[in-house]
Amino acid sequence: YSKALSLLERSLEIQKIALPPNHPDLAKSYNNIGNVYSNMREYSKALSSYERSLEITEIALPPNHPDLASSYGNIGNVYSKMGEYSKALSSYERSLEITKIAFPPNHPDLASSYGTIGNVYSNMGEYSKALSSYERSLEIQKIALLPNHPDLAASYQGIGVVYSRMGEYSKALSSYERSLEITKIALPPNHPDLAYSYHGIGLVYNNMGEYSKAL
Repeated sequence: YSKALSLLERSLEIQKIALPPNHPDLAKSYNNIGNVYSNMREYSKALSSYERSLEITEIALPPNHPDLASSYGNIGNVYSKMGEYSKALSSYERSLEITKIAFPPNHPDLASSYGTIGNVYSNMGEYSKALSSYERSLEIQKIALLPNHPDLAASYQGIGVVYSRMGEYSKALSSYERSLEITKIALPPNHPDLAYSYHGIGLVYNNMGEYSKAL
């Protein structure tokens, strides 16, 4: 990441000289720098870069351009990682508003937006809202994606997590097992997501008192 950051910052220096101050390429550079800081878990620096990217994008592009939705989504991701869920939700909802205008009603980006909103509601303990968002995401994915796409598995996993937290273990188990079925087809046999699926199923069985199955 330090090497990536050095190269991206050098690129940005050149762009600042060569391009107008609100050129879209500058926004992309700030966005890329934000991605690196986010991966480094330097969230305040990531946020600063993403917000600079957004400022330029708002000037350079039409108000409902997909890049604006991406910018709000990235800012939401940082706030979510920082545990500032109300701010994350606000950014994600702004991203969703733009995505609804910019894309057809069953576009995969809409499913992603609903999924991230579901994640935030789940972390906030607002499980009915989380469930509603996850199910909307899943509806779109079933239309837009292949039946064994990994994103479908992620949606079932999210639904399983919510049902588990609500204490509805049979529903949680059903969702986790559907997620596992897809993951087995979609990913290599030793992919970490498979471990995550088995772990979720194990937790549910443990909470149900079926310890041998949990084990």
